[in-house]
Amino acid sequence: MSKYDLIVIGSGPGGYVAAIRASQLGMKVGVVEKAEIGGVCLNWGCIPTKALLKSANVFEYIKHAKDYGVDVKDFKADFAGIVKRSRDVAGSNSKGVQFLFKKNKIDLIEGFGKLKKGGKVEVTDAAGKKTDYEAKHTILATGGRSRELPAMKIDGKKIIGYREAMVLPEQPKKMLVVGSGAIGVEFAYFYNTLGTEVTIVEFLPRIVPVEDEEVSKTLDKIFKKDGMKIYVNSEVTKVDTSGKGCVATVKTPDGEIKLEADIVLSAVGVATNLEGIGLEDVGVKTEKGKVVVDDFYKTNVPGVYAIGDIVKGQALAHVASAEGIICVEKIAGQNPEPLNYNNIPGCTYCSPEIASVGYTEEAAKKAGYEIKVGKFPFSASGKAKAAGATDGFVKVIFDAKYGEWLGAHFVGANVTEMIAEVVAARKLETTGHEIIKSVHPHPTMSEAIMEAAAAAYNEVIHL
Repeated sequence: MSKYDLIVIGSGPGGYVAAIRASQLGMKVGVVEKAEIGGVCLNWGCIPTKALLKSANVFEYIKHAKDYGVDVKDFKADFAGIVKRSRDVAGSNSKGVQFLFKKNKIDLIEGFGKLKKGGKVEVTDAAGKKTDYEAKHTILATGGRSRELPAMKIDGKKIIGYREAMVLPEQPKKMLVVGSGAIGVEFAYFYNTLGTEVTIVEFLPRIVPVEDEEVSKTLDKIFKKDGMKIYVNSEVTKVDTSGKGCVATVKTPDGEIKLEADIVLSAVGVATNLEGIGLEDVGVKTEKGKVVVDDFYKTNVPGVYAIGDIVKGQALAHVASAEGIICVEKIAGQNPEPLNYNNIPGCTYCSPEIASVGYTEEAAKKAGYEIKVGKFPFSASGKAKAAGATDGFVKVIFDAKYGEWLGAHFVGANVTEMIAEVVAARKLETTGHEIIKSVHPHPTMSEAIMEAAAAAYNEVIHL
C-alpha cells in the first residue's frame, strides 16, 4: 500500500495549493482527482469565464470604436471561436498545474477518493478498480457544483448551469438568467454584449445582493441601459421545456408572468460535493451541508481536514487557497494566523466590474460603528475620462472614532485590480488619514481610492 504524509482529495485552487505548500514543507504528497487537474476554477469556473468575458470586452470596444476615433467596418462575434479560445486558456492553465505537480514531486492519483477508517483513502479509477492508500493526514477539498432548484431541474440543454453556459454549441437569441450573484451577472453581461436578449430574475430585492446597496443600484441602472430586463423580488416557479424553447412562470410583486427564452441559466448558488466521500463511514461531522472544522480546518476526526467550498466561509478560489496553506502549515507544526473572513475581497467581472471587501455601509451601522463614508465617482477621474470608462465609483467606510478602515466598495472599469490595496491596508491596520497622505500616481483609476478617503474626511480636492 502506498503511504503518504498527506493525501488531498480534490485538485482545485484549495487542493493543489495545499499540496504544493505541503511539498515545500517536506511532506510526501498525493492528490486524488476524478476529473481535470485544477478543479472547477481552472477548467469550468474562474479562468475560462474570464476568457469569455475578455472576448466580450473586446467586442464591446469594437462596437464603440468610433468613440475613440477609430473606424471599424464589417465585424461580428465568432461565438464558436470565443468558446474555443476560452477552452484553450483553461487547458493551458490545467497543464500549468500538472507541471507544478511534477516540479514539486506530487503524485497525481486519478479517480474518485473516499475516506476509510485507519487513515486510509480508497480511490476508484475510471475502470472501477479500487485501490487503498494510506496517509497520516487527509485534506478534503472536493469543492462544489451548480445548485439546483426543484422548479428548474438542470437538463444540460434547455435549463443549464455554469458549465454548459461556457460551451453552448450556438449563441441563444434569448436567455433567462435566474440568480444575480457573480455567476449570474457575469454570464448576463457576456451574452447580452454579444447580442443575446437577456432577462435576469432575482429572488431578493436587488441584483448582486451581497454587495453594498449603492453598487447594486448602479449595476442595475447600467444593465438596464444596456438593454437587459431585470425582475427583483421575483421567483421562477416553473419552467416548461416541452416546446422548442422554454417558457418560465415567474411570480413577481405585480403578479405572475410568463417569460420565453431559448435557454434558462440557473445561477442560484453552489452546492457542496459531500456525497460518497466517506464522511459518514469515518464519522466526520457536518452541519447544513458543510463540514465542521476549527480555525485551522481540522475536523472532529483526527488526521482529517477540510477546506474550500465545503466549509464555512466564502466559496471563492482565493479563500480555498488561503485555507489550504494555513491548514498545511498548521499540520507541519508552524504557527499560522487564522484567516480573517472579514478581510476577503470579492470580485465580479461583468462590465463594469465590482470589487468589495469588509463591511457594507449598512452592515457597519448594524455592527454599532459610528462611520465616515467617502465616495468618489469615476466621472471625476481624469484617467477614467481618457479611457471612456466613467461609470461607477469608489466608496470607502471608516470608523469615525479610531479611523479603522471598515470596508470598501468599487464599481467600475478594472476595479478588481484595485481592491488589493484596501485588503493590504486593512491587514496593516491603516487609517483613512494614512491613505490620504499616501501619494497615488496620476493619472490612474487608483487615485479614486485616495480621493474617496479624502472625501470621508472633507479633504477631497477633485469634487
